[in-house]
Amino acid sequence: MIIWLNGAFGAGKTQTAYELRRRLPGSYVYDPENAGFFIRDNLPPGLERDDFQRFPMWRSFNLEMLDYAAARYGGHIIVPMTVTSRDYYEELVGALAKKHQVRHFILWAGRETLEKRLASRLERPGSWGYQQIGRCLDAFETQVTEEKIDTDGLSISQAAEAVGALCGLTLDPDRRGRLRKGLDRLAVQLGHIR
Repeated sequence: MIIWLNGAFGAGKTQTAYELRRRLPGSYVYDPENAGFFIRDNLPPGLERDDFQRFPMWRSFNLEMLDYAAARYGGHIIVPMTVTSRDYYEELVGALAKKHQVRHFILWAGRETLEKRLASRLERPGSWGYQQIGRCLDAFETQVTEEKIDTDGLSISQAAEAVGALCGLTLDPDRRGRLRKGLDRLAVQLGHIR
């Protein structure tokens, strides 16, 4: 199964994805942003765009990679990626769902929660994530409106458990102590500073 975690920046997609990976043996986190960073870093000046999702090759590469992996990998593939364009959603999630079992969830959070979460990871007002809040919230009401999980009052563990339950999956119990959980989440956060 492909589990696509959508949502605004700060909604908890990446942390929830890695929590699921820890508690679903044999699962794998696939990060579509890596293709975007490769494209950004390997184009000559003047060809860049403000959002790498606008490159058709970003969408086609990720579609082909996920199709390839889903056809051959025996575990669950977890994809934390914001997609707000209905066309891009259909091109990626819709196309994958025609060939594979795909569950797509929007991890929903209100503006105030998103701003607090972005601040907790040291992003400042004016950063890319802050600038996208309004666009994302609007898109998840009008463009990509599939199943939402309200994360405003949920911990990362609770969000992962909600995703697992909606997918019909039983997650391994989390036996980590508070310190270990904090260190694991910090490692994920530091590993995704771009």
